[in-house]
Amino acid sequence: MTPTTDPRTQDAVALTADLVGIDSVNPSLVPGAAGEHAIAEFVRDWAAGCGLDSRTVFGPDGRPSVLVRGGAGRHGRTLLLCGHLDTVGHGTMRDPLAATRDGGRLHGRGSYDMKAGLAAALVACREAAAAGIGGQVLVAAVADEEHSSTGVQAVLNWLRAEQIVPDAAVVTEPTETDVAVAHKGFVWTEIEVIGRAAHGSRPQLGIDAISRMGPVLVALDRFDRELARRPPHPLLGSSSLHASLISGGAEASTIPELCTLTVERRTLPGQTVGEVEADIARLLDRCAADQPDLVTRTRTLLARQPLQTRADEPIVTMLTEVASRIDGRPRTPSGLSYWADSAFLAAAGIPTVLFGPRGEGAHAEVEWVEIASVHACAEVLTALARDFSA
Repeated sequence: MTPTTDPRTQDAVALTADLVGIDSVNPSLVPGAAGEHAIAEFVRDWAAGCGLDSRTVFGPDGRPSVLVRGGAGRHGRTLLLCGHLDTVGHGTMRDPLAATRDGGRLHGRGSYDMKAGLAAALVACREAAAAGIGGQVLVAAVADEEHSSTGVQAVLNWLRAEQIVPDAAVVTEPTETDVAVAHKGFVWTEIEVIGRAAHGSRPQLGIDAISRMGPVLVALDRFDRELARRPPHPLLGSSSLHASLISGGAEASTIPELCTLTVERRTLPGQTVGEVEADIARLLDRCAADQPDLVTRTRTLLARQPLQTRADEPIVTMLTEVASRIDGRPRTPSGLSYWADSAFLAAAGIPTVLFGPRGEGAHAEVEWVEIASVHACAEVLTALARDFSA
């Protein structure tokens, strides 16, 4: 796939428009969707046109991520810039791949989440390499962030195998051009209430699993309010819990023998999966004390760690200074409510921050990114890459 303009001079907004125009809906979210193959090919071609090295790294599912490398790599530090290739589904969007401009906004699926941030990272890599940095800038354009993060895990495995240890990382998710050093994690827990099926005319022979889930839902709501009363994290606020999915029953005339609930807990730095599992177990024990025929099973479906990077890390102080200098807006490190691949990078021992453009509509029907902020992000990341990897 050939870029629409010369990649050696293409700015971050034009590159964003090219990326938005490529369907990269995550097939784990929408069966049969395009996935990342076409957009990975585009990134490889773009990198080659800029004289940058690139390598494709495949996850266990066969989906491609791309590592782009710029800089001499002989001395100086290695900076990793990370963004994801995939998007959520198009839903009811009109012309989701059109990348239309409206005033100071660029519209389209993935414009905000997060092809603009990826474009800014690629341009920064190109410009830093052209400036002759002695270190190197790596751009990880990863697959599957919107589902299971197989892409960033595959990239980390490849870096370990090659004994490449980045000195710092910036994940270019949209942060409204703030420097974010913390975000929440999450734990998904499945709770099953087990009843006994019977004909609806003979309720005395059955145990209604759905009705017995009712007190559990009430207890979960009460626990969420308790979490909100606990001392908050200075950047992230409170931990929270909500009921996400529920199913049960077979037909209207049968007492339901099973009701299944999925609960999401948003966690703070320092909170562990074990702590979340213990909280759920205590809550269900209290419910069972009031409802002796309550029988439950639980399991953890998926868990992702929170992020907390020290404010005095060199990448934090340098990025804060560069961003504040370029646009004149003073910054202090901030936190984000959403989870991102940054947690995997930090868990691998890489000091990690997040920095990206302004906009709205992540996963929504109308999605756009502010054009001026895309230019600003590319300028900030370029200056950071030059300074950090000089």
